[in-house]
Amino acid sequence: MVAGFALALCNVALAAPSADEVVRGYGQLVYANYTDSVNAAKKMQAAIDAFLKAPSQAEMNTAKKAWLDAREFYGQTEAFRFYGGPIDDENGPEGQINAWPMDESYVDYVKGDSNSGFINNGKFNITREALVAQNERGGEENIATGWHAIEFLLWGQDLNDDGPGDRPYTDYVKGKGRNAERRAHYLREVTALLIHDLQTVQSAWAPATPDNFRAEFEKGGKESVRQILVGLGSLSRGELAGERLEVALFSQDQEDEHSCFSDNTHRDAVNNAQGILNVWTGTYKQASGALLKVPSLAEMVAAKAPNVAKETTQQIQKSVSAANQIQAPFDREIIGGTDAPGPQRIKATVASLVKQSTLIVESANAIGITRLTLTLP
Repeated sequence: MVAGFALALCNVALAAPSADEVVRGYGQLVYANYTDSVNAAKKMQAAIDAFLKAPSQAEMNTAKKAWLDAREFYGQTEAFRFYGGPIDDENGPEGQINAWPMDESYVDYVKGDSNSGFINNGKFNITREALVAQNERGGEENIATGWHAIEFLLWGQDLNDDGPGDRPYTDYVKGKGRNAERRAHYLREVTALLIHDLQTVQSAWAPATPDNFRAEFEKGGKESVRQILVGLGSLSRGELAGERLEVALFSQDQEDEHSCFSDNTHRDAVNNAQGILNVWTGTYKQASGALLKVPSLAEMVAAKAPNVAKETTQQIQKSVSAANQIQAPFDREIIGGTDAPGPQRIKATVASLVKQSTLIVESANAIGITRLTLTLP
């Protein structure tokens, strides 16, 4: 469908969407994606609850799969960041939702230290308020909440060269796992907090809600279009190409990969790139399988500069394709010299993302937006 859309840009739009129409469509797409993310997180919560009620390897595997499934939707929402929206303004919960990299010893035991972490500190009262207070306290890697805390509690440290972490399910069996009950309580609390935070962002984008963020954003016209473009350009260059790919490739350190415990970093990259494509083309494949189509930036730019719009669409598609070529486990993909296959695949993705970020700026200029402040690596 998206490839067909790229071809459609050859036919300069007969009726280009206005800035207001693009902004309203964006709000519709954002709300649909966050709704899918919330619902998938609730399915994960149900799987985690089932596992904690009757710990077994099979139930743990189901909970892990539910985490992986939920990340597919959340990863695409990263395209809605970087312009001070409800996810990451000064009061936004992004740091509680998706902060990384994580110092595992801040939460639970690690190799060489069986007493580390809040779970093994009986004086620490595990409550939502306490977890919020401790998240990133004293350092950015002191992460107590969010996707990656849950990931660590399900997989444990990744000490395997060829696969993810392998936390034993018995860590949650009373009488077998040290502090098993505290660990289970922590996992329940941090999962409930994640859903609360996701719902907070979802509600900020709810339709027909006076005075929420979406209601104000939809009044912003071209300024809101500028913010959308800032989000796409910043994720393209500064965050995805820079922080999430180049840093790990340069350091060749597992600690610098995004989802290091589950070895899901390759999918993080794909979904982040897909989120950019979703916003640019105004398309989103919902959890139901239905395709949402709204007035898009691509159509708006095509009315002014059809060749620029076409090239931008094609380049963003190339980035998604390049990210799909990155192989798991990511911590092996980053190893080797500059000519090794893994680093070559990552560098190709980075190069494509960098190029698309310049085309996003060019597209913005084509519609009269020249003041873009992008997050750089």
